Amino acid sequence: MLHRVKKQDDVHEGKWNGLGGKFEQGESPEDCVKREILEEAGLKIKNPLLKGVLTFPDFAGKEDWYVFVFTASRFTGRLIDSDEGDLAWIKDRDLLKLNLWEGDKVFLPLLRRRGHFSGKFRYKKGRLAEYSVEKY
Repeated sequence: MLHRVKKQDDVHEGKWNGLGGKFEQGESPEDCVKREILEEAGLKIKNPLLKGVLTFPDFAGKEDWYVFVFTASRFTGRLIDSDEGDLAWIKDRDLLKLNLWEGDKVFLPLLRRRGHFSGKFRYKKGRLAEYSVEKY
């Protein structure tokens, strides 16, 4: 997990997030997650597993954000120093104790179940206003 404490004007400042970022031209979701994890954490992941898709309408700057949620259990490399925050391995049982976005507390437990999910999380003034989740 990444504790967002280093980047100026960060909408996630002080929160803990999973790793990720924006697509580069021509990338698939799998290409993007592999590149982002390597750039942000120094880890080369193998066989990322798509678990869900999240939609955040009007999240930041009145633009919709779409997030592909992956897990990966095989990797090589060692954690690097991140420009965006402090990286840390967090035990599954301790994830929900972190300073997370409210919606993260809804979908993170779904990572442990079989199947996939899709969720829509609407925030207003930094607070979760409404959400819906479909499980497959």
